[in-house]
Amino acid sequence: MRKLKVRNIVLGEGIPKICVPIVGKTFEEIKQQAEEIVTFPIDLVEWRMDWYENVGVQTKVKEVLACLRQVLGEVPLLATFRTKQEGGEQDFTKEQYCDLMNAVITSGYVDLADIELFMGDELMRGFVETAHQNGVFIIASNHDFEKTPKKEEMIQRLCKMQELGADVLKIAVMPQSGRDVLTVLDMTLEMKERYAEKPLITMAMSGLGAVSRLAGECFGSAVTFGAAKQTSAPGQIRVNELKKILEILHK
Repeated sequence: MRKLKVRNIVLGEGIPKICVPIVGKTFEEIKQQAEEIVTFPIDLVEWRMDWYENVGVQTKVKEVLACLRQVLGEVPLLATFRTKQEGGEQDFTKEQYCDLMNAVITSGYVDLADIELFMGDELMRGFVETAHQNGVFIIASNHDFEKTPKKEEMIQRLCKMQELGADVLKIAVMPQSGRDVLTVLDMTLEMKERYAEKPLITMAMSGLGAVSRLAGECFGSAVTFGAAKQTSAPGQIRVNELKKILEILHK
C-alpha cells in the first residue's frame, strides 16, 4: 500500500491521523470552531459543507475556505459535502453537487476533497482528473447508516474507488452487532493485505463500533475521526482521549 503525503502528514504510515470536522452553520461559527480545533492535537480538519447555511452560494463558500486556510495554516483541509442519502444535512441535486465540488477543488484552498462513490463512475473520474490538475487529492467515500454490508461487498466498493483513481478509499457503516464490527475489522485487514494500493479509511459507526476508530494501526485504517466538541457522526471520540488511546496502542 502506497503512502500519501499531504502537507506535513503522511497517510498510511504510523499512528492513524486524527481528523476533526467543522460543522458550523454560519461563517462566524465555522471560524470559531476552526480557531478552537487548531488548539487540539489534530492532524487534519474536515469542513462539512453540508452544515453551512450558504453552501449554495459559491462566493460565500470561497470566503469560508479562504478563512479556514488562514486559520489552519499548514494543517491539511478536507472539503466534504455529505449528501442526505449518506447522512448529510442538506439535499443537493447532482448538478449542484458537481458545481460546488468543482469550485472547491479549483479554489486553491483545499488539500483533499471527499467524493461519494455512488455519484457514478464518470463523475468520479472527472473529479479525480480535475483534482490532480489542481494539486488536490480525492477521498472516495461510501456511508451506510442502516447496516453493515457483507465483507465482499465492502471490499468490492473500495476496489471500485481505487479503479476510478481515488487517492484515499473510505467506507463507514453501521454495525448491528459485535460480529458486524469484527466484519469491518476483518475486511479492513484483508483489503490492506490483498488489494489496497492506496490508504484506507474504514470504520464501524456508533458506540458499538468505537473500537474500529482506535485499532486502525493494527488493521489498516489510516485516518480516524474525532470530535473537538460537536460530533458529525455517531461514535466519534473526543480528540484528547482519542490521541492518548492511539499513542498507548502504538507503544
